[in-house]
Amino acid sequence: MTAILHIDASARKERSISRTLGETFKHQWLTEKPADRFIYRDIGSTPPDFISESWIAAVFTPEEKRTDEQNLLLALSDVLIEELSEADVIVISTPMYNYGMPASLKAWIDQIVRINKTFTFDLNRGDFPLEPTLSGKFLVLITSCGEFGFEENGARETMNHLGPHLRTLSKYLGADEIHEINVEYQEFGDKRHKRSIESAYKSIPELIKRITKKLASPESPV
Repeated sequence: MTAILHIDASARKERSISRTLGETFKHQWLTEKPADRFIYRDIGSTPPDFISESWIAAVFTPEEKRTDEQNLLLALSDVLIEELSEADVIVISTPMYNYGMPASLKAWIDQIVRINKTFTFDLNRGDFPLEPTLSGKFLVLITSCGEFGFEENGARETMNHLGPHLRTLSKYLGADEIHEINVEYQEFGDKRHKRSIESAYKSIPELIKRITKKLASPESPV
Protein backbone atom coordinates (compact mmCIF):
# COMPACT_ATOMS: atom_id res chain seq x y z
CA MET A 1 0.00 0.00 0.00
CA THR A 2 1.30 3.43 -0.98
CA ALA A 3 1.00 6.41 1.37
CA ILE A 4 0.42 9.84 -0.17
CA LEU A 5 0.86 13.03 1.85
CA HIS A 6 -1.31 15.81 0.43
CA ILE A 7 -0.62 19.38 1.52
CA ASP A 8 -3.17 22.07 0.59
CA ALA A 9 -1.78 25.60 0.95
CA SER A 10 -4.37 27.90 -0.61
CA ALA A 11 -5.97 30.43 1.73
CA ARG A 12 -9.13 30.13 -0.36
CA LYS A 13 -11.66 27.47 0.58
CA GLU A 14 -13.89 28.21 -2.41
CA ARG A 15 -12.94 28.66 -6.07
CA SER A 16 -9.35 27.61 -5.49
CA ILE A 17 -7.81 26.13 -8.61
CA SER A 18 -4.95 24.44 -6.76
CA ARG A 19 -7.35 22.90 -4.22
CA THR A 20 -9.67 21.60 -6.93
CA LEU A 21 -6.78 20.12 -8.90
CA GLY A 22 -5.40 18.52 -5.74
CA GLU A 23 -8.77 16.97 -4.95
CA THR A 24 -9.03 15.68 -8.53
CA PHE A 25 -5.56 14.15 -8.23
CA LYS A 26 -6.63 12.36 -5.03
CA HIS A 27 -9.90 11.12 -6.55
CA GLN A 28 -8.22 9.80 -9.68
CA TRP A 29 -5.41 8.19 -7.68
CA LEU A 30 -7.89 6.33 -5.48
CA THR A 31 -9.84 5.31 -8.56
CA GLU A 32 -6.67 3.62 -9.81
CA LYS A 33 -5.40 2.45 -6.41
CA PRO A 34 -8.32 2.35 -3.93
CA ALA A 35 -6.29 0.59 -1.22
CA ASP A 36 -3.74 3.38 -0.98
CA ARG A 37 -3.74 5.82 1.94
CA PHE A 38 -3.89 9.61 1.81
CA ILE A 39 -2.58 11.72 4.68
CA TYR A 40 -4.18 15.13 4.32
CA ARG A 41 -3.20 18.42 5.90
CA ASP A 42 -4.93 21.70 5.07
CA ILE A 43 -2.31 24.27 6.03
CA GLY A 44 -4.12 26.98 4.08
CA SER A 45 -6.98 26.87 6.57
CA THR A 46 -4.91 25.87 9.62
CA PRO A 47 -1.36 27.19 9.17
CA PRO A 48 1.44 25.67 11.25
CA ASP A 49 3.04 27.90 13.85
CA PHE A 50 5.95 30.04 12.74
CA ILE A 51 9.23 28.97 14.29
CA SER A 52 10.53 31.19 17.09
CA GLU A 53 13.70 31.75 19.08
CA SER A 54 12.40 29.33 21.71
CA TRP A 55 11.60 26.74 19.04
CA ILE A 56 15.13 27.01 17.62
CA ALA A 57 16.62 26.67 21.09
CA ALA A 58 14.55 23.51 21.65
CA VAL A 59 15.71 22.01 18.35
CA PHE A 60 19.36 22.49 19.29
CA THR A 61 18.90 21.15 22.81
CA PRO A 62 19.80 17.44 23.11
CA GLU A 63 16.62 15.40 23.25
CA GLU A 64 17.33 13.99 26.70
CA LYS A 65 17.86 17.50 28.10
CA ARG A 66 14.72 19.16 26.74
CA THR A 67 12.19 20.56 29.15
CA ASP A 68 8.50 19.72 28.98
CA GLU A 69 7.93 23.17 27.50
CA GLN A 70 10.49 22.52 24.76
CA ASN A 71 8.96 19.15 23.95
CA LEU A 72 5.59 20.86 23.65
CA LEU A 73 7.07 23.47 21.30
CA LEU A 74 8.34 20.68 19.03
CA ALA A 75 5.24 18.49 19.21
CA LEU A 76 3.70 19.79 15.97
CA SER A 77 7.02 19.54 14.17
CA ASP A 78 7.34 15.91 15.29
CA VAL A 79 3.87 15.10 13.92
CA LEU A 80 4.52 16.83 10.59
CA ILE A 81 7.86 15.05 10.17
CA GLU A 82 6.22 11.71 10.95
CA GLU A 83 3.59 12.35 8.28
CA LEU A 84 6.32 13.19 5.80
CA SER A 85 8.38 10.14 6.74
CA GLU A 86 5.42 7.81 6.17
CA ALA A 87 4.71 9.13 2.68
CA ASP A 88 5.91 7.55 -0.55
CA VAL A 89 4.42 10.42 -2.58
CA ILE A 90 4.11 14.07 -1.55
CA VAL A 91 1.48 16.21 -3.27
CA ILE A 92 1.69 19.95 -2.63
CA SER A 93 -1.17 21.95 -4.11
CA THR A 94 -0.50 25.64 -3.76
CA PRO A 95 -1.09 28.99 -5.42
CA MET A 96 1.71 31.44 -6.14
CA TYR A 97 1.45 34.45 -3.83
CA ASN A 98 3.57 37.48 -4.67
CA TYR A 99 5.80 35.30 -6.88
CA GLY A 100 6.54 32.84 -4.09
CA MET A 101 4.94 30.33 -1.75
CA PRO A 102 2.18 31.18 0.75
CA ALA A 103 3.38 31.93 4.27
CA SER A 104 1.57 28.82 5.51
CA LEU A 105 3.61 26.60 3.18
CA LYS A 106 6.87 28.25 4.27
CA ALA A 107 5.83 27.67 7.89
CA TRP A 108 5.24 23.97 7.12
CA ILE A 109 8.66 23.72 5.45
CA ASP A 110 10.36 25.40 8.42
CA GLN A 111 8.69 22.97 10.82
CA ILE A 112 9.96 19.89 8.98
CA VAL A 113 13.39 20.84 7.63
CA ARG A 114 15.01 20.20 10.96
CA ILE A 115 18.49 19.18 12.07
CA ASN A 116 18.87 15.55 13.19
CA LYS A 117 15.39 14.82 11.85
CA THR A 118 15.27 15.49 8.10
CA PHE A 119 18.94 16.38 7.72
CA THR A 120 22.23 15.93 9.52
CA PHE A 121 25.06 18.44 9.83
CA ASP A 122 28.72 17.43 9.81
CA LEU A 123 31.61 19.80 9.08
CA ASN A 124 33.71 16.80 8.12
CA ARG A 125 31.80 16.93 4.84
CA GLY A 126 33.58 20.16 3.98
CA ASP A 127 31.64 22.94 2.29
CA PHE A 128 28.49 20.83 2.04
CA PRO A 129 27.86 19.73 5.64
CA LEU A 130 24.09 19.20 5.31
CA GLU A 131 22.85 15.77 4.25
CA PRO A 132 19.16 14.76 3.96
CA THR A 133 18.03 11.75 5.95
CA LEU A 134 14.96 10.93 3.81
CA SER A 135 14.97 9.72 0.21
CA GLY A 136 13.10 7.74 -2.41
CA LYS A 137 9.93 9.83 -2.54
CA PHE A 138 8.02 11.35 -5.44
CA LEU A 139 7.02 15.02 -5.21
CA VAL A 140 4.07 16.38 -7.20
CA LEU A 141 3.71 20.17 -7.28
CA ILE A 142 0.27 21.41 -8.31
CA THR A 143 0.44 25.17 -8.69
CA SER A 144 -1.67 28.05 -9.94
CA CYS A 145 -0.67 31.62 -10.74
CA GLY A 146 -2.30 34.78 -11.99
CA GLU A 147 0.25 35.57 -14.68
CA PHE A 148 2.26 33.38 -17.06
CA GLY A 149 5.72 32.69 -18.43
CA PHE A 150 7.34 31.39 -15.23
CA GLU A 151 8.84 28.36 -16.95
CA GLU A 152 12.48 28.03 -18.01
CA ASN A 153 13.26 30.73 -20.61
CA GLY A 154 9.79 32.19 -20.03
CA ALA A 155 9.06 35.91 -19.86
CA ARG A 156 8.89 35.80 -16.06
CA GLU A 157 11.37 33.01 -15.36
CA THR A 158 13.42 35.11 -12.92
CA MET A 159 10.25 36.10 -11.03
CA ASN A 160 9.34 32.51 -10.18
CA HIS A 161 10.23 31.94 -6.53
CA LEU A 162 7.71 29.14 -5.98
CA GLY A 163 8.70 26.16 -8.11
CA PRO A 164 12.48 26.71 -7.90
CA HIS A 165 12.28 27.20 -4.11
CA LEU A 166 10.35 23.96 -3.66
CA ARG A 167 12.74 22.13 -5.97
CA THR A 168 15.67 23.36 -3.89
CA LEU A 169 13.99 22.15 -0.71
CA SER A 170 12.78 18.88 -2.22
CA LYS A 171 15.85 16.89 -1.18
CA TYR A 172 15.08 17.67 2.46
CA LEU A 173 11.58 16.30 1.87
CA GLY A 174 13.17 13.09 0.63
CA ALA A 175 12.08 13.62 -2.98
CA ASP A 176 14.20 11.99 -5.67
CA GLU A 177 11.74 12.71 -8.48
CA ILE A 178 9.65 15.86 -9.04
CA HIS A 179 6.65 16.49 -11.30
CA GLU A 180 4.80 19.75 -11.81
CA ILE A 181 1.26 20.53 -12.92
CA ASN A 182 0.80 24.24 -13.51
CA VAL A 183 -2.17 26.52 -14.25
CA GLU A 184 -1.43 30.02 -15.53
CA TYR A 185 -3.27 33.14 -16.76
CA GLN A 186 -5.74 33.17 -13.86
CA GLU A 187 -5.92 36.96 -13.67
CA PHE A 188 -6.52 37.20 -17.42
CA GLY A 189 -9.44 34.78 -17.41
CA ASP A 190 -9.20 34.33 -21.17
CA LYS A 191 -8.90 31.40 -23.57
CA ARG A 192 -5.29 30.88 -22.54
CA HIS A 193 -6.41 30.37 -18.96
CA LYS A 194 -9.07 27.91 -20.05
CA ARG A 195 -6.53 25.95 -22.11
CA SER A 196 -4.10 25.94 -19.18
CA ILE A 197 -6.75 24.48 -16.86
CA GLU A 198 -7.75 21.85 -19.43
CA SER A 199 -4.13 20.86 -19.94
CA ALA A 200 -3.59 20.50 -16.17
CA TYR A 201 -6.60 18.23 -15.75
CA LYS A 202 -5.62 16.12 -18.74
CA SER A 203 -2.10 15.60 -17.38
CA ILE A 204 -3.27 14.11 -14.06
CA PRO A 205 -4.23 10.55 -15.18
CA GLU A 206 -1.04 10.08 -17.16
CA LEU A 207 1.11 11.35 -14.30
CA ILE A 208 -0.62 8.99 -11.85
CA LYS A 209 0.01 6.05 -14.18
CA ARG A 210 3.69 6.97 -14.48
CA ILE A 211 4.19 7.26 -10.74
CA THR A 212 2.23 4.12 -9.80
CA LYS A 213 4.10 2.16 -12.45
CA LYS A 214 7.42 3.28 -10.98
CA LEU A 215 6.23 2.52 -7.46
CA ALA A 216 5.39 -1.00 -8.54
CA SER A 217 8.77 -1.46 -10.22
CA PRO A 218 11.56 -3.29 -8.34
CA GLU A 219 13.82 -0.42 -9.38
CA SER A 220 11.58 2.20 -7.79
CA PRO A 221 13.49 4.71 -5.61
CA VAL A 222 10.97 4.11 -2.83
